[in-house]
Amino acid sequence: MIVDKFPDRVIEIKQEHYLYFGGTAYLGLPTNAAFQNLVVQNILKWGTTYGSSRTANIQLSAYDAGEKFLASHIGSESTITVSSGMLAGKLVLEKLKKETNTFFHLNEIHSAIQIENSLPIFVNKELNERLLDSTSEKITILTDGVPSFETKPVDLSFLEKISKNKSITLVIDESHSLGITEKNGSGIYATINFPIKRKIMVSSLGKAFGLTGGVIASDAEFIKEIKEIETFTSAAGMNPAFAQTLSDAKEIYKIQHQKLKDNLSYIDSILIQNNNVKFDKNYPLIYLLSNELVEKLKSEKIIIASFKYTKDAEPLNRIVITVNHLKEDLDKLVNVLNDFNSRF
Repeated sequence: MIVDKFPDRVIEIKQEHYLYFGGTAYLGLPTNAAFQNLVVQNILKWGTTYGSSRTANIQLSAYDAGEKFLASHIGSESTITVSSGMLAGKLVLEKLKKETNTFFHLNEIHSAIQIENSLPIFVNKELNERLLDSTSEKITILTDGVPSFETKPVDLSFLEKISKNKSITLVIDESHSLGITEKNGSGIYATINFPIKRKIMVSSLGKAFGLTGGVIASDAEFIKEIKEIETFTSAAGMNPAFAQTLSDAKEIYKIQHQKLKDNLSYIDSILIQNNNVKFDKNYPLIYLLSNELVEKLKSEKIIIASFKYTKDAEPLNRIVITVNHLKEDLDKLVNVLNDFNSRF
């Protein structure tokens, strides 16, 4: 389906209007007038792009402003912005593959942090024996902040059970939790307190934060090392107008995050849950486990996100709640879900 304008809460398809519960604009920022005004003003100041290396002799204060905001918001010692979340993940892997003996992954992680020869954390629902043996080695664990098909942050308690002979680096992709979970949408990075050597967060900024770009957050030494990688020094940075907007929009982010929480609380108060839907009042995705329900919604002029991450995968059917959805939109959606679920 092709549309001719930004797909917000309502989209037009073949001259018919549908409610839209897809995309990733959780905080509704791409169409928020106050946010758009900040972006426009910063484009007028910083231009439409800056195609120069971040290590060039001329440095832009916009990056410093944006990265200081992100470090404060995330709760990390330091951050660096890049042009996309995918690049953020690949830069981190490029650095870590030179100093990691074995990689492990939890669940089906996003391709931004996938690497060849990574081993699963769990085998037959038991912790991988390689994590329990006495071999002294440096390991890196790769995980999404909120795994696909889940509505709660990842459970990292298994970290406490790993052999003390392992030096653990944790890499967490927060593209779908930064801006959403925890206080003011800070994400889960700062809440991770386990006996590990280092934690690293990567994230797209093009989802909840509404700006094309990516971020890496960690301790100051690791971020310094990222800045020295040729892939980073050879690439143009994030749009400086967008980097400056990150800092300028900090109050808008707080306001929009509260509005999102209000929408989710309202859904929680009226939705009858059963095995056909998976929902948590702290997360803006409702997963549908019935393809019949997807078709029922479409017949009621409600379009949701439905796609395959990989060629041979099952369709990922999810309802995306954003700040911009009105109460009457939520009522219509939940009425269809409740009516369908009452049959089971």
